Amino acid sequence: MSIDLLQVKGVKCSSIASGIKKNNILDLSLISLSKGSSTAAVFTRNIFCAAPVIVSKNHVNSNIEALLINSGNANAGTGERGLEDCYNTCVYLAEELEIKPEQVLPFSTGVIGEFLPLEAFKSNVNILVSSLSKNGMSKVANGILTTDLVEKSYSTSISIGGKTVTLSGVAKGSGMIRPDMATMLSFIVSDISASKEELQDCLTHAVNQSFNRITVDGDTSTNDACSLSATNQSGVQLSQCKGEFQKALNLVSKELAQMIVKDGEGATKFVEIKIEGLESSEDCLEVAYTIAHSPLVKTALFAGDANWGRILAAVGRAKVNGVSIENIDIYINGLQIIVSGEKSSTYTEELGSAEMQKSEIIIRVNLGTTSLSESVWTTDLSYDYVKINAEYRS
Repeated sequence: MSIDLLQVKGVKCSSIASGIKKNNILDLSLISLSKGSSTAAVFTRNIFCAAPVIVSKNHVNSNIEALLINSGNANAGTGERGLEDCYNTCVYLAEELEIKPEQVLPFSTGVIGEFLPLEAFKSNVNILVSSLSKNGMSKVANGILTTDLVEKSYSTSISIGGKTVTLSGVAKGSGMIRPDMATMLSFIVSDISASKEELQDCLTHAVNQSFNRITVDGDTSTNDACSLSATNQSGVQLSQCKGEFQKALNLVSKELAQMIVKDGEGATKFVEIKIEGLESSEDCLEVAYTIAHSPLVKTALFAGDANWGRILAAVGRAKVNGVSIENIDIYINGLQIIVSGEKSSTYTEELGSAEMQKSEIIIRVNLGTTSLSESVWTTDLSYDYVKINAEYRS
């Protein structure tokens, strides 16, 4: 659930209905940054990345003053024309803002394989700019949605030497969600003073602990992106408070990431998969994702069926070394199901079913003696997931 967003000095936003989507729905958004701002970003690792990802990667080292986001059309799988169209949207906005096209980062989300309707941009950038407001970020949270059911936004602030540093973020994402990054967009802004390099370090760390730990269906999109912008308006340098700022950024990104999972297409359960005791974080995450991506585990979660054999089987096929059956302990919430690879003598089907019926579930698997622990967040797999994705283009 989103919260009221705190204003960030040096940031203005707007979102309008440009006609990209039907039914007069918000679909074109702008985040305007004051001169002297710094912006860092991370993007999908899908090799078939969309035109806006390619253009944004080319622009991100410029002095970014605008983020232009459309929903309803991904501009992916559109070849050279898609790249030209994307750059032209930057030109239209840049002319209106009196900046260079390279100072615009474009983002798109929606249906793949269709060309951008350029007239929607060309005819509306003046309205988009004239609608800019210090309170407009909540409209952006709405304007960037596709199959999402709810808006996703989060704010926090920290006090440094009597001065306040504010962070606010919005995100979209509901399906086609898997790390590197997920079918998601997220935009986080702050009034901290920081270089692009400093922001990049902070953002990469935060994303690896949040957006790169979520999965709804195991699919990685062509359009994923997350940006972090600093307007340098708070009077506080990042070097004065790197630890505090990183903690606040981690909080914002984690809250937004978990909102994406909770809004997963057709989801009825929010599930944490927590793996403990292996020799490396990579091994822990491999086991976690093997469980999280198992259709049999996910459908059992939907049914509220405590079919622990499906969890055990997923652990057994994870591509890690050093896992022994006699070292496996499995818990659903606080209920222990497996002790040293065998069903607990105190476990009953009734107790297991009671835990699996809950809307929030933690599956905890201990596989060894180390102190390492890693978590990913996922959903169940319901009838509605199939329906939503089967009907998405119809």
